[in-house]
Parts: sequence; structure tokens; C-alpha cells
Amino acid sequence: MKKHLIFDLDGTLIDSAPSILEGYDQAFKTTDTPLQVPLSNDVIGPPLIESLKILSGRDDDALLQALAAAFKQHYDSSGYLKSVVFAGVSELLQQLHGEGYQLYIATNKRLYPTEKIIRHLQWEPLFQAVFALDYFQPALSCKADMVGRIVQDLALPVEECLYIGDRLEDGLAADAQQMDFVLVTWGYAADAAQKKPHWQSCTAVDDLPGLIAGNRGEQS
Repeated sequence: MKKHLIFDLDGTLIDSAPSILEGYDQAFKTTDTPLQVPLSNDVIGPPLIESLKILSGRDDDALLQALAAAFKQHYDSSGYLKSVVFAGVSELLQQLHGEGYQLYIATNKRLYPTEKIIRHLQWEPLFQAVFALDYFQPALSCKADMVGRIVQDLALPVEECLYIGDRLEDGLAADAQQMDFVLVTWGYAADAAQKKPHWQSCTAVDDLPGLIAGNRGEQS
């Protein structure tokens, strides 16, 4: 029986592509930095600095910090409001919460805008806790470590946990903790070719409660 459901955020619960890509566009324009990679959903998901390295093709700390500051100024003040909840997700969370599941978020997004988004969507009562890489001090370097710290710090039995995300990285983070994983395919980077045989998959939000309750998925 899965009691503890840990959700990725971007690409799993919300479509934040418009707000994030707009923030990147503003950051590169205001710093007069040329983009080396086109802005697309492919750059959504990794931590901010990692994405800025990809987009700029540079590993110059001063430049990356300037880009990050410009992105944060736009995204944290107004850009985050453009995040859109995937159809059916709010109802899903309400249902799971009402059925007694303990819900958590584990995201690569910074904690500050993540908490602002949760408040804006009025999701605060639904989640036991919200975690980001920079929730921990010092900040963690990868999602696998974050999932591990969640299990450790909250003393969660890993066999009672399920991680739900849309990226290969999410599944590998679950694997690192020997945690069951559901790959949702309505997100940004779900790739059937990358799906591991032992992962479950879900193609529709409405199918997720039944999958969780039965701990079964589409095996492929």
C-alpha cells in the first residue's frame, strides 16, 4: 500500500513552460547575451544554473549569475503566475488528499517561487511538505539526493512511497532510493524509449488514482 506520494512539479502537476521560457528570454535580452540553444520545453526541468549553462553555452560564473539574477527578477515577481495546472490535476490532488494519502512535492525549481506557486494555486492544505534542492542547506546537487533526504528526514518507509514525475531524471532518482516510480506522459520530456521496464506509466491524469490504489501500471 502506497501512503506517501511524492510529486515532481514542472511537467507533472503544472505546465510552467510559458512562464519559464519567457523568463529565460527576458534574462538573455536584458543581459545582451546570445542564446546558443533555441528556447524550447527541452530546457525545462534541470536546475536554473544548469539550464543557463546549456542556453548560453558558457561556464562563466559571473555571466551565469547575472543571467540567473535577471531570470529571478522576472519570474519571481510576475512570471510564475503564468504557470498553468494540467487539466484534472487539482481535482486529482483533492481526491488523493481526501482519501488519506500524504502528498509531497520534490522539485528542481527553487523553493521561493515553488512556494509562491503553491500559495497562488491554494494547494497549501493538500501537501505535507514542499521540497527543493535549495530547501536543504547546503543545497543539494541532484534530485536523487533530495528524494533520499526526504525519506531519511521524514522517516518514511520507502516501500510505502511512490514518486511521480515526467522525466528520466525523476525515475532515476526513485531508483537510487529503491522507490517505486510512475512516469507520466503528459509532461515535457517523457520518452517511451527511456522508460525502464520496472517503472509504471500513466498517460492520463484521470487514470492515476486507480494506478496508485492498485500499484499497477501499463507495463511496456
